[in-house]
Amino acid sequence: MRGGRCAAWAPVLQFTNCRILRGGALLREDLWVRGGRILDPEKLFFEERRVADEQRDCGGLILAPGFIDVQINGGFGVDFSKATEDVGSGVALVARRILSHGVTSFCPTLVTSPPEVYHKVLPQIPVKSGGPHGAGVLGVHLEGPFISREKRGAHPEAHLRSFEANAFHDVLATYGPLDNVRIVTLAPELGRSHEVIRALTAQGICVSLGHSVADLRAAEDAVQSGATFITHLFNAMLPFHHRDPGIVGLLTSDQLPPGRCIFYGMIADGIHTNPAALRIAHRAHPQGLVLVTDAVPALGLGNGRHTLGQQEVEVDGLTAYVAGTKTLSGSIAPMDVCIRHFQQATGCSVESALEAASLHPAQLLGLENKGSLDFGADADFVVLDDGLHVQATYISGELVWQAEDAGL
Repeated sequence: MRGGRCAAWAPVLQFTNCRILRGGALLREDLWVRGGRILDPEKLFFEERRVADEQRDCGGLILAPGFIDVQINGGFGVDFSKATEDVGSGVALVARRILSHGVTSFCPTLVTSPPEVYHKVLPQIPVKSGGPHGAGVLGVHLEGPFISREKRGAHPEAHLRSFEANAFHDVLATYGPLDNVRIVTLAPELGRSHEVIRALTAQGICVSLGHSVADLRAAEDAVQSGATFITHLFNAMLPFHHRDPGIVGLLTSDQLPPGRCIFYGMIADGIHTNPAALRIAHRAHPQGLVLVTDAVPALGLGNGRHTLGQQEVEVDGLTAYVAGTKTLSGSIAPMDVCIRHFQQATGCSVESALEAASLHPAQLLGLENKGSLDFGADADFVVLDDGLHVQATYISGELVWQAEDAGL
């Protein structure tokens, strides 16, 4: 039903009395959907001479593109970095549960692990379209093990690696086949990293810079080699310094390839990044900001001890630490909470906050049919009230979750 003659005969659904996020603005227009895609009503009227088969009154609510989380380590007791016989069922559980937070696509993220974990887990997380069963899987984000020991954060030191003489071969030996991989986070100051960045990007894999002590020159060289993303800006990297701003300096660097937009992840959970730092980053480079949850398996479970890969994590209130330390270990805030905090902390527009969780991650990953409500795009969208609380979630034009009192 996604194209051709079948789509032309599919029922037409018209969402009325709503405000659509399109082109950076909230527009009082109807949203038309057919065959899982956003439809141009003018073509429907004037070329096909058809009207909607069904109308749904949205009660003045906001319709925004579905949220895309490119860094989520697990949740609801599921740890993506645990090598089990049935990784898929855990991914499916998280995919289903994050629908209530407006997430329609995500990148399951593995933290630094021994090679045998990657070899067992990665083949069990294929790219998968979303639907009533849960959010779509866009590909895996591999965060580590090729990162800095000094800035490893919650990553276990025993399993960190550097690049050997045949660098890309070492990557393949560590991870195994890369068919299901979408993003790799690495430290650009590691020897032979540029060889690896070029090889990964040649395979269509997004390279992100993070968990690093790189100076600005090393970061700029990595972008010249093909890196396009920064993993959780400010966290696990050298702090900004006026003589050498480090990776943070990429936000305003004039040494990037012409036309290249550098994107950067931000964990806007109220814990990882001070509101002033959120405002600095957003005002310096708003079009590159990508909201991520960096959620850990403890998401949705409350206080107590949980796991993250090879580490034990202790949750206390809104904060997750490596057990027995004060080292932050991911977040326990879902995407809709991060969006609301980001909007409140920065004072940015509702449109900007929503695009940071939809349009920008789609642009980062080169997803032309996601992240917008433009004609022809996938009909993945979220229905929100004025407080940005999720009322309903749609994937391919199909209702996959709704709040009990939403009536949509």
